Amino acid sequence: MKFNEFNFENIIQEKIAAKGFEECTPIQTGSIPSILQGADLSGLAQTGTGKTAAYLLPLIDRILKSHIEEKPEAFTDKEWASRRFENWDKSSDFILVLVPTRELADQCQQFCQEMIKGTELKSVKIYGGEAYDKQLSALKEGVQFVFATPGRLIDLYKKEKVIDLKKVRAIVFDEADRMFDMGFKDDMKYVLNRIPKTRQFLIFSATLNFEVLNVAYFHGANPIEVDVSRDQLRTDNVQDAIFHVGYKEKPQYLLSLLKKHKPRQAVVFSNFKVHVERLAQFLVSNDIPAMGISSLLSQAQRQRVIEKLKSKDEHYILVATDVAARGLDIKEVDMVINFELPDDAENYVHRIGRTGRAGTKGSAYSLVTDSDIEALTRIQNYLDNKLDVEWLEDNEIIPQEEMKPMPKDVRTKSFKPGDKRGGRGPRKNDSRSPRRGNDRKSHSGDKKRPARKRAEGHQEDGAPKSTEKHRDVKAGRHKKAQTQDGQVKRVNRQKRKPGSRTPNNNPKVKKVYSSGSGKKFTPASKSKKSPTSIGGKISGFLRKIFD
Repeated sequence: MKFNEFNFENIIQEKIAAKGFEECTPIQTGSIPSILQGADLSGLAQTGTGKTAAYLLPLIDRILKSHIEEKPEAFTDKEWASRRFENWDKSSDFILVLVPTRELADQCQQFCQEMIKGTELKSVKIYGGEAYDKQLSALKEGVQFVFATPGRLIDLYKKEKVIDLKKVRAIVFDEADRMFDMGFKDDMKYVLNRIPKTRQFLIFSATLNFEVLNVAYFHGANPIEVDVSRDQLRTDNVQDAIFHVGYKEKPQYLLSLLKKHKPRQAVVFSNFKVHVERLAQFLVSNDIPAMGISSLLSQAQRQRVIEKLKSKDEHYILVATDVAARGLDIKEVDMVINFELPDDAENYVHRIGRTGRAGTKGSAYSLVTDSDIEALTRIQNYLDNKLDVEWLEDNEIIPQEEMKPMPKDVRTKSFKPGDKRGGRGPRKNDSRSPRRGNDRKSHSGDKKRPARKRAEGHQEDGAPKSTEKHRDVKAGRHKKAQTQDGQVKRVNRQKRKPGSRTPNNNPKVKKVYSSGSGKKFTPASKSKKSPTSIGGKISGFLRKIFD
């Protein structure tokens, strides 16, 4: 089916022709007619098949037709009524597109801006990591498309109160299953409970689980299911294979594959954020330009990395976690390498979908060790097909001595033999032995004695102050006490200044006093028994004199 068969507005048709689009992809052929009629829809298709255009083009056309008062002759009354948003308010009504990642929000909003350029329509992207001011000013001026991540959207709704969710005329969940995986299920429900029940409801993803559909049905949606990925999870444009290697051989095979195929743009996926920077440094040290992207980077840093990767004048390798497995539309990527296989089989489909986009050819390779066998089994069962096994010839493998080694984790502290792990280290200007734990032994025997308690008023440099509640818990004063008459009451704690002595209420411990001569003694009045011997009486008489 061709785009000119949908009777889009002329300005949209011109934008489509300028991009070189003529034939619709299967997901576009199955989705656009239903969306133009205002129906709810659930669209499933492989990554890189044009799902963004499948919902944005018909929604833009519906808004533009809502601005036209007179019905064109090409439409009947019934067709014209369904092709428009009824009673569309130009100043406040808008389309809400929820996405799981910032990168996907950027990509969708950029495509929308290209399509609505030259019209009265406006769009804005809303996500964390950027200042509120620009987003607030755009919302106050009025926009027709809002591309947002759920967290920042709810913040603006609850705190700033600049978004009126009652004005949502259509809601789109792009990569809905990924939003569930990232913990946005409750946020999605929160938004759905506050938008009108008459809104148009659209869900798009490469894979869709039943839980997502249950949420849609629970909130009154009745989506038409368009599934063009059921029979084929992998696109014919991507040739994927695996290499069985040892764990320590992974960097060597990664470098050898990149040196052999010399891809212009490639994406290397890792399951761990801490490995991203290490892999990028390893490739750079071996004369392969590489950059890392993960959630550890700020939004500005992530954006610079993506823009550099999209540059057609430069050759770069992107090292990424699954945060980049969804939504990155980089058409020039011709190779994907899985440094570790993903635990989720669906993520494998999304990873290899970064290449072979828009009709181009691509390749995807996975480095499989013994620890990846279970993940490999899940992936092959999900694909209902075994992955091809390939190998490198001896002359294609770069020798270990000719390559720089994999750098150590920069966040891991290296300890020397004898170093203490934890604590504040040795005391400054103090020759005493390091602090011992509660199970230290006395010098005189093997009996354990409790560690010396610190005075309550004392505070170490940089340590948080002890709260009153904390001191109560340590002293046992938070517990309830029972009076003689059986009534239960809470013990009132006497307030005291930090550093002051605690009253000695233990009858087994004698209070020690100091005389003017410096000698310590226990008053006779406090002792349990009065002295009966002559010597004891004399000592008591002398204490009374010097006291």
